[in-house]
Amino acid sequence: MANPYAGEVALTVNGKRCVAKLTLGALAALEARLASGSLMALVERFESGAFGAGDVIALLHAGLTACDWDGSEGDLAKADIAGGPLQAARVAAQLLAVAFVVPGEGDDGL
Repeated sequence: MANPYAGEVALTVNGKRCVAKLTLGALAALEARLASGSLMALVERFESGAFGAGDVIALLHAGLTACDWDGSEGDLAKADIAGGPLQAARVAAQLLAVAFVVPGEGDDGL
């Protein structure tokens, strides 16, 4: 079970429930991978709704990889994600939210 207070969110990929978490290592890898080179730019894109599918895939992959998922970004792009692209985007946004919120502060019921 995913624990948002530990920075975890759940996502069902190819019928298997997975846990994703943005660890410090996952964040560093994500930052290196981003075209903008900035996590804050990624956060701003999600906050403004200006994110793209590539942002969602990169973010989900970073979180899943930190929790021992062994697929590539290409595998994730081809995967059947329960709830489709909209749920994938919601989970990616939740990953960012729980990674940067101190438990008890700004708690919005995640």
